[in-house]
Amino acid sequence: MKKILIPICVLFILGCGDDPLPKPKAFLRLDYPNPIYKSVDIPVPFSFDKNELAKSITKIKNSENGNSFSIDIEYPSLKGTVYLTYKKVTKDNLRDLLRDAQNLTQKHTQKADQIQSNVFMNPEKQVYGMFYEVGGNAASQSQFYATDSINHFLSGSLYFYTKPNYDSIYPAAIYLRNDIKRVVESLDWK
Repeated sequence: MKKILIPICVLFILGCGDDPLPKPKAFLRLDYPNPIYKSVDIPVPFSFDKNELAKSITKIKNSENGNSFSIDIEYPSLKGTVYLTYKKVTKDNLRDLLRDAQNLTQKHTQKADQIQSNVFMNPEKQVYGMFYEVGGNAASQSQFYATDSINHFLSGSLYFYTKPNYDSIYPAAIYLRNDIKRVVESLDWK
């Protein structure tokens, strides 16, 4: 009996100490560099400003008829890509282009907590469009379309290389949302 009591007493004495304290609540702090924007002039019918943090513009793909282009602006450090799609407006396709762009955003309503739309107009450069901020665990946090209603139509979406978890990607989503807004604000048709 003494052999059993001694180890139990030793454990009891050694086990006593300060009460454990829960860790304080904290928030993830991610610092991103201040954006430095430079105009991009690539062989497409528009130009725009791009953040230098975006390491590359890749996959400029022409359609066979030359009326559409796809451009990927990659942000490797943020594990995200902004996908741009340009289509030439013809007399019959503007309504379809607008409907398709709006439907793409509406597909995210199943996972989104909210979708906030903001109208964008720059009559001086003939750029008119809509910018969508998508909240929640949707696949894309930001989307837009812009057009001059006569010749040009550009749409864009932000996607991350990970399963959408809004709490985790929120800081990067906000940073890239501002970059996408800059793309739309600096858009210049050629």
